[in-house]
Amino acid sequence: MAEAAAALAEAVNDVCPWSGDPISADALTRYRGAVVGFCNPGCRDKFDAAVTAFDRAIADRG
Repeated sequence: MAEAAAALAEAVNDVCPWSGDPISADALTRYRGAVVGFCNPGCRDKFDAAVTAFDRAIADRG
């Protein structure tokens, strides 16, 4: 429980960027060195997929 609270405290946001709901300890990801929180694992996974696609598109243009 303390680990979850510590992880939530590291997040750069308090609400999910997709839904606007409060973030959850089971829905965190690391992006460019920062912990980003989401309301549920589905929103987190949607973010991870989008970021991966954008990063790949940028790399392909390089």
